Amino acid sequence: MASTGDVTRILHELEAGDRSGFDDLLARVYEELRVLARAQLRAERADHTLAPTELAHEAYLRLVDHRKVNWANRAHFFGAAAQAMRRVLIDHARAKSTQKRKGEHVTLSSLGADEKPHTMPLETVLAIDQALRRLEMTDKRLVRVVEARFFAGLTIRETAEALGISHATVSEDWRLARAWLKRALSPDAAA
Repeated sequence: MASTGDVTRILHELEAGDRSGFDDLLARVYEELRVLARAQLRAERADHTLAPTELAHEAYLRLVDHRKVNWANRAHFFGAAAQAMRRVLIDHARAKSTQKRKGEHVTLSSLGADEKPHTMPLETVLAIDQALRRLEMTDKRLVRVVEARFFAGLTIRETAEALGISHATVSEDWRLARAWLKRALSPDAAA
């Protein structure tokens, strides 16, 4: 695991305009990104077309592709990584859906209380993304919690650190977000 101080120092250097630190940042956080990615894809079929290394790589590239980097610290960086992984997984799901390969699945962290990753149809992943876009209009923090917990597989503690909020707030937001998503994704909501 990369030192919190080292990562924060590199992030501050990047924010100050020293772009030479990207290689050092990658060396220090890449394995942690791969661990997050593996957690996302753990239960996926062996022949799934998106490997953990690819997910980690794509998320990192999206993070560092921004013109202005303004991460406050290591936790903030990994919160941004959760958002990037969500975008990568959603883009992957859309591409697969466009190719008309119905029945393909992506493994994500559970929305339920069991905290175990499970596999779900791509159509469900896309429906969750659409629901999160609606939720973001009223409560962005709930969406950030879902991104961290559901798409990046972060724990309550890691999510609290990444978002700069208390463990109790993350627990409550996670409960509220799951309830909101359950209602938003129910067959009655579509009517």
